[in-house]
Amino acid sequence: MAGETAADFQLFTETHRVALETSGVPPLYWESLHRKLAHEVFDAGEVFGIMQFENESDEDAEEEQITHNPGTPPVYKVIITKEDGLQAADANSIFLIDHAWTYRVDQARQQLWEIPGLLHRMANLTGIEFHGEVPDDDIIDEVMAEMWRFSHTYQLTQGSAEEQVPIWYVMDEFGSQIQHSDEPTFRTVPFFYGPGQTAFNLLWPLRDLEHGEEVTWDHAHGEQNPLIRKCRLLPWEPADLRDVNASVCEPPEAYYKTVFTDNKEVLPLPTEPSVYEKDKIFKVYTELKQVLDNLNSPRFVFTENENEADVLYLYRHFKDYRTLSEQRPHVIVNQFPCENLVTVKDCLAAVSRRAGGVNGPKWLPLTYNLCTELPQFISCYQQRKDRGEDNHWICKPWNLARGLDTHITNNLTYIIRQREGTPKVVCKYIENPVLFGREDVEGLVKFDIRYVVLLRSVQPLQLYAYNVFWLRFSNRPFSLHHFDDYQKHFTVMNYVDETQLKQVHYNEFILMFEKQYSNCSWKKTEEEIHKSFVELFRMATAKDAPFGICNYPSSRAIYAIDLMLKWDTDSDGKPIMQPQILEVNFSPDCARACKYHPSFFNDIFNVLILDDVDRCPVTRLI
Repeated sequence: MAGETAADFQLFTETHRVALETSGVPPLYWESLHRKLAHEVFDAGEVFGIMQFENESDEDAEEEQITHNPGTPPVYKVIITKEDGLQAADANSIFLIDHAWTYRVDQARQQLWEIPGLLHRMANLTGIEFHGEVPDDDIIDEVMAEMWRFSHTYQLTQGSAEEQVPIWYVMDEFGSQIQHSDEPTFRTVPFFYGPGQTAFNLLWPLRDLEHGEEVTWDHAHGEQNPLIRKCRLLPWEPADLRDVNASVCEPPEAYYKTVFTDNKEVLPLPTEPSVYEKDKIFKVYTELKQVLDNLNSPRFVFTENENEADVLYLYRHFKDYRTLSEQRPHVIVNQFPCENLVTVKDCLAAVSRRAGGVNGPKWLPLTYNLCTELPQFISCYQQRKDRGEDNHWICKPWNLARGLDTHITNNLTYIIRQREGTPKVVCKYIENPVLFGREDVEGLVKFDIRYVVLLRSVQPLQLYAYNVFWLRFSNRPFSLHHFDDYQKHFTVMNYVDETQLKQVHYNEFILMFEKQYSNCSWKKTEEEIHKSFVELFRMATAKDAPFGICNYPSSRAIYAIDLMLKWDTDSDGKPIMQPQILEVNFSPDCARACKYHPSFFNDIFNVLILDDVDRCPVTRLI
């Protein structure tokens, strides 16, 4: 290539080199790939053909199309139709596969309803009969159940949290009919072409192929562990994992060491608690506007100089505790080393298992780490199915909030495929929640409760709960249907456009709650909630860092704990309300707290910094 074309190719390689190398695309193909991308050359039809076979075991089937038996789902394979075959050393032996559908999960149902022809195309591609002209909700349900065997994913690394939610796609009819093999003949990877702002899949051979050979790829590429491979391939190759022990216990110390290394924190040196003058005025450095606007106690003044501050109240994660402990041990910081052991969902499940029980404490939904406990989860799912137990689960990213990239389903294939997006835990979905009657909704809705807890010390453990709590409600009546209906199954409405945000003050809620559940005392229910908080933080501080929250005398913190109530039974078989901790949030949004309780941050600072609780609406938990 010469002149402008050579310059274009150089720019292409400079722009896409990291993606090409990360995806393992051999440099031999880069120049041809550039040409095909620039001109959208789809020349796979010159080399490949889609053939229909009677069944998977028909090894001797002829290349021409064969009519399948009535009622037997057809089996399609892609084979080499080029007479002289395909040579891996040919620089042109890389091909573009178009995407038939690109979606984010929360938009899938709406797109199937609204995009002309999409439902028909996806039904045909997934083997579902649909001959109508108008979209049908039942057919959409079938397509959404089957599409996970045909969907693949990639993730943008830039933009907002919403923009970084994984993108799923279905390859066109050619790409979707390429079958799996443990000894594949081809490799295929998604590729985002910058100039065209378009995603394709790239397909290239792993060896020379003759006319008539099948095109295959490995759906679990790179996975060497035989058991994990079996799990990942289960959507295409059914497997029985009931012999795997489904119970989960606390992970080994190596797990915590890996978490600590990945978090890049530096632990503090041992220090003695600082003693401050009784009337000391504390200089506060903060990045949070809510603090700047609402902290007005005379014992605190703001400074824009972080180096002269007595209190660092930060939004960003603080890392270098060692330097702080060496140079400024008297400076209070609003975080604890290793607090991610409660604020990140996989760690929360891990430390909670110290409380005992077959699968952890009663106040935490049964949880599996999809990255490290996939076989155990599949075994649990299959055993629950055998017993006829409810099998709805919720997949949550380890470290995202507001319901982002969160999925509710009883579809095992759907859950397994979620492992390929952001790292996730899968928790037993609460199928029997305590519900609430809204006067403006016909039927009972889900609700959750947010408590603010204040951790003042690890040794000794000092934990407080703010007496004011916050309620969040679904907008539609609860039922175990349409799990992609956000307003039915989720409660966080203040980040969703064009949705109603129901506000009920905690005092009003208590009266309404006790009226709706006349046999239940809110005081007793809250005592159980507080007990769950105490047990959680006892477990999280039971071991020294990095296996537990670090004992650093100059650390203070507030966390928002989100929980629900579910129906359970006590030892006598009587129904009880059991708290279920959903997550613990770092640096929570306190906008509602400040709006309705202007003294909120004065209270927080009085308790955490001054150890003055007498005039503050808090309850000492331990």
